[in-house]
Amino acid sequence: MAQTQIEWTDATWNPVAGCTIMSTGCSHCYAMEMARRLEAMGLSKYAGLTRKSGKRTVWNGVVREDRSALAIPRRWRKPRKIFVNSMSDLFHQQVSEAFIGEVWQVMRDTPHHHYQILTKRPDRMARFLKSRGADILPNVWLGTSVEDAKVVPRIDALREVAAAVRFISFEPLIGPVGPVDLDGIDWAIVGGESGRSARPIKEVWIDEIYRQCEASGTAFFFKQWGTWGEDNKRRSKKANGRKYRGQIWDGMPEIQPSA
Repeated sequence: MAQTQIEWTDATWNPVAGCTIMSTGCSHCYAMEMARRLEAMGLSKYAGLTRKSGKRTVWNGVVREDRSALAIPRRWRKPRKIFVNSMSDLFHQQVSEAFIGEVWQVMRDTPHHHYQILTKRPDRMARFLKSRGADILPNVWLGTSVEDAKVVPRIDALREVAAAVRFISFEPLIGPVGPVDLDGIDWAIVGGESGRSARPIKEVWIDEIYRQCEASGTAFFFKQWGTWGEDNKRRSKKANGRKYRGQIWDGMPEIQPSA
């Protein structure tokens, strides 16, 4: 899976498939339904990763390492921003440390790409890097997801991570996050939830994050309103668009020159 419609990246790379629901932000994760569809299309990598829960498709806890996928970024000659594991979490407890190390080696060997790793388990990410003597790769950006105030402590765990760029995805933003410490955080992505069961996003929650990004010098990227627009009306993601305060916000951290 290379091409993507995710606004803040160029491509996706999935050396791991499958996950588990960890917090309320995971409840309507697009990857669960996508995994079911990919299994129906005959992709064995995604077979047996989900189950039905009422009308919903949810993860069943099976997580699969795909060693054959490790070769993919090496074949991409043109530099890309690559979202690592859009269909899983590299730091899921069922992913072996040895396999994470292999993924790290691929990223080390392909410095012309910039890799974006997003996890809901930044504590494990920090422990992994400490075990490697703070193995900082200049082309690897490390981030965590924060959907509401309940999981704000993930930011403190992220700050313990040795990284060239640290970022937070406030998506899906399903509640206010309150005052947060953005010291050492280079980039913030904010977005609402999409889909039939999407939970509303409120402009005041975005305002709160935007003001704190301004104060801390953190690059601000507004990804989408999702299913609920700024006027609190339900429409398609496309109809709601990406404008916040009357403009598009595509802030990004400074990208170091490719090797």
